[in-house]
Amino acid sequence: MGSNETSPLTPPAQEALDALVNTIQPAGELTYEQAYAVLAEKEDLERPAAEDIIERLYNKGHLYEVEGELRLTDYGSKQ
Repeated sequence: MGSNETSPLTPPAQEALDALVNTIQPAGELTYEQAYAVLAEKEDLERPAAEDIIERLYNKGHLYEVEGELRLTDYGSKQ
């Protein structure tokens, strides 16, 4: 079995990740609702598409959850 981390993100998922990175302050967090709102505003994604992309980013290790809040992995510090 291959690891999910080795497969690149699709362009829409990468753009969504970039939008979240530009929204979350360093060491900050967002609720799921805030993340969906960011993707609706900045990427023009409707709720089902935003949920799908958030799930993909979570499964690939770009996001993680702490007490119901989404946080980014070290993605932002690598730029």
